Amino acid sequence: MTETLLLTGQILTFQGDPFHAPWEDCVKINSAGAVLLDGAKIAAVSDADTLKAAHPQARVVSYGNDLICPGFVDAHVHYPQTAMIASWGKRLIDWLNTYTFPEEARFADLAYAEAISARYLDLTAANGTTTVASYATIHPHSAEALFRAAEARGQAVVTGKTCMDRNAPDDLRDTAQSAYDDSKALIERWQGKGRAQYAITPRFSPTSTPEQLSALGALWAEHPECLMQTHLSEQTDEIEWVRSLYPDARDYLDTYEAHGLLGERGLYGHSIHLTPREVDRLAEVQGRVIHCPTSNAFIGSGSLDLPALAARGIPLGLATDTGGGSSFSMLRTMAAAYEAAQRHGHALHAAQLMWLATAGSANALHLGDQIGTLTPGHYADLVVLDLRSTAAITQRANRSGSVWEDVFATLMLGDDRAVRATYIAGRAVRG
Repeated sequence: MTETLLLTGQILTFQGDPFHAPWEDCVKINSAGAVLLDGAKIAAVSDADTLKAAHPQARVVSYGNDLICPGFVDAHVHYPQTAMIASWGKRLIDWLNTYTFPEEARFADLAYAEAISARYLDLTAANGTTTVASYATIHPHSAEALFRAAEARGQAVVTGKTCMDRNAPDDLRDTAQSAYDDSKALIERWQGKGRAQYAITPRFSPTSTPEQLSALGALWAEHPECLMQTHLSEQTDEIEWVRSLYPDARDYLDTYEAHGLLGERGLYGHSIHLTPREVDRLAEVQGRVIHCPTSNAFIGSGSLDLPALAARGIPLGLATDTGGGSSFSMLRTMAAAYEAAQRHGHALHAAQLMWLATAGSANALHLGDQIGTLTPGHYADLVVLDLRSTAAITQRANRSGSVWEDVFATLMLGDDRAVRATYIAGRAVRG
């Protein structure tokens, strides 16, 4: 028999997309609200007094003035890079060769993959993240390890075996055929099983031959219910490398488009240095751009003009990009997104940042009908934020004039100490 829980506090809800309408009309905070959880799902969201009267049998958990929000959705990560996060001083290609590939080679050991999967989900839950879209390694069992770890927690994850058949160490290469076969077997085993979602995963064009990209494009056509995740236009020297490898392509995006890997269910990480044609095509097909601001700053990739892409109607998600990103925290990532937008003359509001980290990323993953908002019938994936978690934040909150100033201070200064509780499928996994 499932327990009915009533969580009371300040409740953040969405009525729209604050990048396409005034944020005041789209995002609300009820200072005396509550969320009713019935097992794994949200049953109701309303005023606390109303829900207490209607559900006297519910066990009440009071969070006072803490903010109860949808759980954070991290739309682009590399869980195999957990142990090497914050590695020093390299550009993208050197960083891959020096740190990433040696670490990913360790995932040939299933036990190691299982240990890192569990560690990664524990670390992210401690930071309020309830759903991730992650790359695995070329080893099929690395994807299965993450699926199994998430399944044990009742957690929604997106992942897929990473495919690379060139420009990688010999022990991290597959082939066009094995990439197709391995990915197809994983789709048949995991796609739609419980809360698992499969993403066909070519790492990026430089590490896949045209033959492999075509094979994966054919697989996506056979399984259009799957997502497809890859990297796009992260660094300028990477773009030049792509030009040398694909001399007939119109641009970087065309290396995917020509092989059947451009579409609405495609997730294109970074996308910083896009040409006008690439922007036009992404807008036309509604391809998802996943913003990775901490990684972009840490590896020196550049600064995405996210509001400009939002103005074109391109669906957007937000991500830590562990371990190129230097933090597991979506709070730190929202702060970095604010700083990146400022470089392009935009001051994002806290409401927009919270939307990006929750509903925006959920919609980018085509999971907006299940997670990302506090909506009856959605999974009870929640995070509770202490808006006075540290002395620095408290002294700022003592001078604030509104709850939104308090939220903004926590986004700019907060870390895992601000995460009072994390719920996944109605179960408290922190707090």
